[in-house]
Amino acid sequence: MGAIERSGYRFEPEFSVIEQNGAIHVYHQGEFIEEIKFSFSGKYPLVDKIEELVDEYCQERGL
Repeated sequence: MGAIERSGYRFEPEFSVIEQNGAIHVYHQGEFIEEIKFSFSGKYPLVDKIEELVDEYCQERGL
């Protein structure tokens, strides 16, 4: 999965299948803002789960 762009923010997911965890790096105008950590089971995290985390982030911050 590639980066997600919303309201001038860029969300770049990365994950480890071995460790079963991941993070979404949040950037605004090219500057790193923060990291949203998550865990998953199976071969890969679900795209819907990543999009849900991004949606929640945007809603909480009024983006």
